[in-house]
Amino acid sequence: MDTAKLRGLGVAMVTPFNSSYQIDYPALDKLIEFLIGNGVNFLVVQGTTAETATLTNAEKRELADYVVKKVNGRVPIVLGIGGNDTHKVIDAYAKYDVSGIDAILSVTPYYNKPTQTGLYYHFKTIAQNTNMPIILYNVPGRTGVNMTADTTLKLAHEFQGKIVAVKEASGNLTQMGYILRDRPSNFLVLSGDDGLTLPQIAMGADGVISVLGNCAPAMFFQMVNLALQGNFAEAAKIHLNLIEIIDLLFVEGNPGGVKAALNALGLIENVLRLPLAPVSDSTYNKLKKELERLK
Repeated sequence: MDTAKLRGLGVAMVTPFNSSYQIDYPALDKLIEFLIGNGVNFLVVQGTTAETATLTNAEKRELADYVVKKVNGRVPIVLGIGGNDTHKVIDAYAKYDVSGIDAILSVTPYYNKPTQTGLYYHFKTIAQNTNMPIILYNVPGRTGVNMTADTTLKLAHEFQGKIVAVKEASGNLTQMGYILRDRPSNFLVLSGDDGLTLPQIAMGADGVISVLGNCAPAMFFQMVNLALQGNFAEAAKIHLNLIEIIDLLFVEGNPGGVKAALNALGLIENVLRLPLAPVSDSTYNKLKKELERLK
């Protein structure tokens, strides 16, 4: 695939729910138009921010199909398909209609804490049993296991053209540096941390898969693309203007913060599925105030 289409600002979309805890498709329509209208480069469906763990298999397939039809080719779409049972991941992939999907994002297995050897064979097996480009997703703060630079690079070199990128959310700039230094020329490195996106692009990263992009897409798009153009002085001004809202989005966890922000913008209801719950009134009001300031 042309990996250039996955550079820049990708947004890990929330899944809006209504007061009955069902997927709110009218709100999803508004969110999609809001994001595309504000210039995002690609969309990620059913990542962590989407509360994917609480969606049924039927809901996952219906949601993916709906987004593909609504987007209608205007921007690339990445679909999250991951898990901690390798063969269930392959089986889940086989049940999707992936026409209209540009790549899949697959998280490192969580809870069972595989070794680096286990991680390598997990992704090798997925690569050998799917026909879609794969973005690796390393997020040790959630999964309990860190995929090292050596493992990422081994997969990137062995499966060039198939494993096409990594979303690196370890927060470890040294680890990302090794990946950037030794990656294949066509392998993308994407930030998984909104607050580290600017320094990571300065090191050579290709963009970000973002939470903040849900509620401040225009500003974050501008920052990311200024940085990619090498205009770090102007990008830094925007970065510093956004650091408070980034902190607020995560102070009570993701996606509670970003759903509160989107509710304050009038785009979705402030509803999450258990075990997640809405943020406190104090955090909500701080987010609302900060969004008003950013306007």
